[in-house]
Amino acid sequence: MIDDIKKDAADRMAKSVEALSHELAKIRTGRAHPALLDHIMVSYYGSDVPIRQIANINAEDARTLAVTPWEKNMVQAIEKAIMQSDLGLNPNTAGTVIRVPMPPLTEERRRDLIKVARHEAEQARVAVRNIRRDANQELKDLVKEKMISEDDERRGQEIVQKLTDQYIKDLDAVLADKEQDLMSI
Repeated sequence: MIDDIKKDAADRMAKSVEALSHELAKIRTGRAHPALLDHIMVSYYGSDVPIRQIANINAEDARTLAVTPWEKNMVQAIEKAIMQSDLGLNPNTAGTVIRVPMPPLTEERRRDLIKVARHEAEQARVAVRNIRRDANQELKDLVKEKMISEDDERRGQEIVQKLTDQYIKDLDAVLADKEQDLMSI
């Protein structure tokens, strides 16, 4: 039973780390990365779909993304969606290829982005601590139902705490990588 609780908590904590990585990928660095456009939705025959479902996105070079729609008539819709996004990008269209140049980041903007990244990391830490609380509550419930002893509960809590410490370290490492990425020119 304790192993089940541990496995469930570990899976959920790993998902928190993965979610943080996904969120931080959206934060723009000076380099072009195809994941920057992942959250952009494009109007496609009356419904909004993610840009990845209607176009191919590549990093052409360190500062330019190339978006190639699968249908020629979608070029204007994709260009419009990129312009209206919160990224502050200005796409250039050349035939059926949309080039999205990445403007260089100012020092002030980098600091703002680091604040955003730290906020996202703190949200992930809170999620991991909530998972720890849930796991400890499950252990307490098992003691109340007399399914495990108090010693087993204590051991289980120690295991859950070690998991929590490990995943918080992982979150901090992901954040440190992103901060370093943001500050490098």
